[in-house]
Amino acid sequence: MTETNWLTAEQEDAWRSLMTVLMVLPGALDAQLQRDAELTHAGYAVMSALSEAPERTIRMRRLAAMANMSVSRLSHLLDRLSDRGWVERRPDPTDGRSTMAVLTDAGWDKVVATAPGHVDNVRSLVFEGLTAEQITQLKQISATISGRLDPERKLGAVGTVRR
Repeated sequence: MTETNWLTAEQEDAWRSLMTVLMVLPGALDAQLQRDAELTHAGYAVMSALSEAPERTIRMRRLAAMANMSVSRLSHLLDRLSDRGWVERRPDPTDGRSTMAVLTDAGWDKVVATAPGHVDNVRSLVFEGLTAEQITQLKQISATISGRLDPERKLGAVGTVRR
C-alpha cells in the first residue's frame, strides 16, 4: 500500500480558494446573463465561439468539444437558441454526414448587444482588485492547468469576451 502524499497547508489553501472560484463563478456569470440577456452562460459561450468563427460557422462535433459538452447536450442547447432565431443547423457542404452550427444575423446582434454587460461582469468578478502582475500570473497559471487538462488543445477558447 502506498502512502498518500498529502497537500501542504499552502497547497490546501490554494486548492480551497480555487474550488470556491470554480463553484461560485459559473453561477455568477449565469445570473448576469440570464437577468440581462435571457441567456445561459453556456448559450452565450457557444454563440460567442460561433461569432468568432469563419463565416460564423463551426461543425457541431468541434463546437461540442470546444464547449466541453456532448453532442447531444449541444444539440439541446442549439434547439433552444434556434427557437429564438439565433442559431441554425445546416448540412456540412464538404461532408454530408456532419452538421454545421451557424450563428444567424439575429444571433450576431444578440452577441454584440450582450457582450458589453458580460465583459463588465467578468471585469468586476475576476479582474478588479488584481494587479497587472497578478493578471499575468493568473494567465500563466490557467494556461499551465488547462494544458495539463487538455494537452491536445481540443477545447479552444469558448466564452471569450473580445470586442
